Amino acid sequence: MNKRSTLVAVLLLVAALVLAACGGAPSQAPAPEAPAAEAPAAEAPAAEAPAASEAPAASDKIQVRWFVGLGTGTDPEQQEVQQQVVEEFNNTHDDIELVLEVVPYDSARDALSTQIASGNGPDIIGPVGIGGSNAFFGQWLDLAPLIEQTGFDTSIFNEELVNFYQTEEGQVGLPFAVFPAAVFYQKEMFDEAGLNYPPQSYGEKYIMPDGSEVEWDWDVIREIGQILTVDANGNDATSADFDDQNVVQYGYYPQWQHPNHMGAFFGAGSLVADDGKTAQIPDSFRAAWHWVYDGIWADKFIPSDPVVASPEFGAGNAFNSGKVAMAITHMWYTCCITDAGENWDLAALPAYNGEVHGRVDADTFRIWKGTKNPEAAFEVLVYLLTNEAAAPKLLTVYGAMPALPQWQDAFFASKSEQYPWVENWDVMKAGLNYPDNPSAEGWMPNWNEAWDRVGAFGSLMANEGDLDLDAEIEKLKEDLQVIFDKAQ
Repeated sequence: MNKRSTLVAVLLLVAALVLAACGGAPSQAPAPEAPAAEAPAAEAPAAEAPAASEAPAASDKIQVRWFVGLGTGTDPEQQEVQQQVVEEFNNTHDDIELVLEVVPYDSARDALSTQIASGNGPDIIGPVGIGGSNAFFGQWLDLAPLIEQTGFDTSIFNEELVNFYQTEEGQVGLPFAVFPAAVFYQKEMFDEAGLNYPPQSYGEKYIMPDGSEVEWDWDVIREIGQILTVDANGNDATSADFDDQNVVQYGYYPQWQHPNHMGAFFGAGSLVADDGKTAQIPDSFRAAWHWVYDGIWADKFIPSDPVVASPEFGAGNAFNSGKVAMAITHMWYTCCITDAGENWDLAALPAYNGEVHGRVDADTFRIWKGTKNPEAAFEVLVYLLTNEAAAPKLLTVYGAMPALPQWQDAFFASKSEQYPWVENWDVMKAGLNYPDNPSAEGWMPNWNEAWDRVGAFGSLMANEGDLDLDAEIEKLKEDLQVIFDKAQ
């Protein structure tokens, strides 16, 4: 997806599925947000491959650089696995030398932008999601000629997933990792509050404390979120005695969500109109932003940014602190849950206006169109996507659900070993039925600046409790129009 990875904080993934996000992560989803290069680098001619009958000497190997950092892949454990994959590739290929280049998330966007602008971009880039890819719009190699030239069989993938990567640039990617979303929740906190757990399957009703069955929607999240928010004296957020300055447990947190992600869970939409140049704010986004803002400052069941940044609440990774009852985020977040205890599980996403609006992040590897060695880069790409010794290993350490169906059961078996107390992995599979189309990380003119402007709006919401939110939304729309106009 969308990938799929914005962001303040600690334990860098996603993310992304965002975006992710382990080991130095942002406070928003580790969606890959990289800046577009100032100008596309000129295409370089493909290097001539040695004759098949002549194995090249080590010094004659074609070097293929693999750039990691726009999304997940920078965590130490992930780096170790990636290096293992590099070594396995190099040990089995006499003509290509694969070189891993990992750049910290916070500086990866600038590093890649500089490399591309100088004509010295890497060959392979990823894993990268929708947002990070759109930020470098115009820089991706069309894989269609190489697919035809090599006879690579794309039918091994779901056809819709292959089509997902077809843009006006061509076939810019192939499916690899998918990150559906779900509700992460703490069973013990629900037990202590006398609340039933969230629905385990889509279509199920939620059973309220009085026994009534209601639709599982955002209103219910708010209602039980307040009950699950508790101060140091044991009062919840529905009590007149609740002390909102001394909260020890919160009911909900939009874990590593950019405002666009928040909006998509209320209904997919785009901040640019169909004409590709006019700024707009979808009604679903407005509704989501009001819901989150009121949850922080009026209803008091969502922590503000200063709270989330505190060590007590995970220093940027709130659900991981073990002091948040519910969070909505993606499959990639399983990379970053180390301190949340052994009693959390997964549940279905809530509905808005009677309909579930999910999000699916999707990450893959892309080839820079300025590569000097497109054939060698494509050979590496296919290896990373499909090789039995490489792809499952990478998918597991990325916390990603495989796009190839034959690896999905093994992936979830591995997740069950990592988190044996989780009973409901099936809800993640079901989440693939609720993608956001258009993607929350879809293209906008001057994408990087626009994305950051919306991110700044999200930071404002999470830090300032006395805003005229509608006025700020209108200001955001005006600012986006200025940003879009720069691209005309």
